[in-house]
Amino acid sequence: MRRLGLRARVTAAFAIGALLLSASMALVSYELTRRTLLDERERTVLRAAYYDAAVVRAGLDTENPDAGEALRTLDTGTGRRAVLHLNGDWYGRAADNGLTAAIPARLRELVSAGEPAVQRIRVDDQPVLLVGVPLSESASFYEIASLRELEQTFQVLALALTAVAIMVAGSGAALGWYATRHGLRPLTAVADAAERIAAGDFTTRLAPDTDPDLTRLSTSFNRMVDELAQRIDRDRRFAADVSHELRSPLQTLAAAASVLSRRRDNQDERTATAARLVADEIDRFQQLVNDLLDLARSDQSVHRQPVDLAELARQVCRDRDLPETMVRLAEDTPATWRVDRRRVAQVLTNLLDNAERYGAGPVAVLLSRTGDTGVIEVDDDGPGVPVEDREAIFDRFVRGRAANYRGGGDGTGLGLALVAQHAAAHGGSASVSDRPEGGARFRITLPGSLS
Repeated sequence: MRRLGLRARVTAAFAIGALLLSASMALVSYELTRRTLLDERERTVLRAAYYDAAVVRAGLDTENPDAGEALRTLDTGTGRRAVLHLNGDWYGRAADNGLTAAIPARLRELVSAGEPAVQRIRVDDQPVLLVGVPLSESASFYEIASLRELEQTFQVLALALTAVAIMVAGSGAALGWYATRHGLRPLTAVADAAERIAAGDFTTRLAPDTDPDLTRLSTSFNRMVDELAQRIDRDRRFAADVSHELRSPLQTLAAAASVLSRRRDNQDERTATAARLVADEIDRFQQLVNDLLDLARSDQSVHRQPVDLAELARQVCRDRDLPETMVRLAEDTPATWRVDRRRVAQVLTNLLDNAERYGAGPVAVLLSRTGDTGVIEVDDDGPGVPVEDREAIFDRFVRGRAANYRGGGDGTGLGLALVAQHAAAHGGSASVSDRPEGGARFRITLPGSLS
């Protein structure tokens, strides 16, 4: 299961915290409001019930008491109903409709014993408040007040508090997202700086005064980048110096080998074979030195200029005695790109050389685009590159298993490393995948070359 990121966890914590807090406050507010409204409603109903009971008592305190007439003198409106239990009989202002049957027996016993009683019950599935008032030993007065409107008020209140809790939770999530966005901004700056450094921009630094709490991190990061840049610069100068110093003796050896090669007819077979091996190794050594020099200069800035890339690819093919018809320009892709001509020419040369040496020969050079990014693809007809080797082959002095199997050890191990370096210098990348028809497909992206 994938673990949530820091921003997602903090945002979720804010949302859950806000939800719990708002839900707790909503429950407390609901309960307090409900209790207050019920108490107020009960007090109102009790006052009305005692007043009506006094009116009924006065109506019964006559020479010829009429229970129905006494009840009809009450002003109960539509929200209250009154019944009278007198000498074992029930009297009401209207039809009973099961009203007297709904009065609990325990409450009737209390009222008959001379004690007032109050109870919330349900009549016809509607909430009501029942008040019993004793009038005399033989008479009891009951008044039932509807609580339906109050119950609807509670429902509306519950919905409103629930909506408020949800909105507060959403606000908490938004606040958490905002807080993490601004709180993690320094870390985002560190990540962006690290990405630019990984891409080769060693001038990137963090501002030490951006956040007082991260001054130590910024200072340590900048010191690390300084030391890394110095070490890379020393390594580059060392490679360049060594390669430059090796050129002079190599040129002398190449001249001597050339003399031996011209006098091959005057040599015996063993001497001629040895001279040929020496000349081949000197050529390979010179190629290695040239590649090392190119690598040492690969971190220099790219000099972009308009280049007819299709013609450049055809020229590279002609220089290697390959058919220029293998160069294909995709539809809607312009022939002119803004790239560093020298670097892209070397990219094409190295890829075609790699295809010839290890891939049974190149079969196509495809030029296409993705937005403003130019894409160069070189297909070969070889065995392909195993998945586990597809990243390693672009490292220095690393060759894939197919290269070790087919190449005979005549490569320098720097050709694809130079391809990756030149692609990175353009802000792009180098990768390899399987060709649909079999073989390998090397893909180079050059962002901004078609803008």
